[in-house]
Amino acid sequence: MGIAYLQLALSMALVGANVAVAKLLAEALPIPLVAGLRCAIAVIVLLPLARAIEGRVRPDAVALRNLGLQALFGTVLYNAGLLAGLRLTSALEAGLVLATLPAVVAIGGAAWLRERLPARQWAAVALAACGMGALVLARAAPDAGGSMAGNLLVFAGVCGEAMYVLLAKRLGARVPVVTASLWMQVFSVLLLLPFLLPGIGAAAAMAEPDIAVLMLFHSLTASVICLLLWYAALKRVPAGMAGVFTAFLPASAALVAVVFLGESATLVHAAGFALMLMSLLLATWPGRGRG
Repeated sequence: MGIAYLQLALSMALVGANVAVAKLLAEALPIPLVAGLRCAIAVIVLLPLARAIEGRVRPDAVALRNLGLQALFGTVLYNAGLLAGLRLTSALEAGLVLATLPAVVAIGGAAWLRERLPARQWAAVALAACGMGALVLARAAPDAGGSMAGNLLVFAGVCGEAMYVLLAKRLGARVPVVTASLWMQVFSVLLLLPFLLPGIGAAAAMAEPDIAVLMLFHSLTASVICLLLWYAALKRVPAGMAGVFTAFLPASAALVAVVFLGESATLVHAAGFALMLMSLLLATWPGRGRG
């Protein structure tokens, strides 16, 4: 079980670290190009993996439509919101905004899938809202390193990712995980192609080793390794307990932003982090009778 917990923690820590990596890439390359290259590299890696692990799975038309929508919301909208927001706000604050995902998923599940939310889920939503409020207060500081507009763009990305999660719930287990991820990345490349082609010349920046390494790291960790680690662990850990490890996302994002990007954290940021962490744990901690 210890190895499974380590896999979950590493998966979420890599997602958090990628907030800082995405910020650096967004400052060096056009946003559609970053997202498109990430997905294209993921397709190249996932194709042989899907064939080796799951064989030649052919999703039906309904599943393909669902995967196409997952690509639209979970890749295009999420990346557009995150990368555009990171051009305006700090990686530290973006990581805290991303921590609202379980609360947004809970609200979406209640509104769209008609799921009944227990009292603690509503409490988690309230804590996440208070955490966002703390970031609004942080904007009042004269030396604040982020921006409200940037945070709102990142939150739009969170809403896209939440829609992806809800669509994945609707799809269920009809398509194996790696094959579903492969098709989603294929659809993502097709959706992004019209937007990345006008700026394809900017890909010349990939000749710089630093940019090329960051792009490769971003694609392999965010679209492949995190996925494989997470689902490998889920074979041994209940989904409810696995959700607790999402707390590593904002923690990793904050650590990388402060240590490697030199961003400064204030007491208000600390308060926001504490509220987001409590919201995450409250929303994802397995309750009585849950797996």
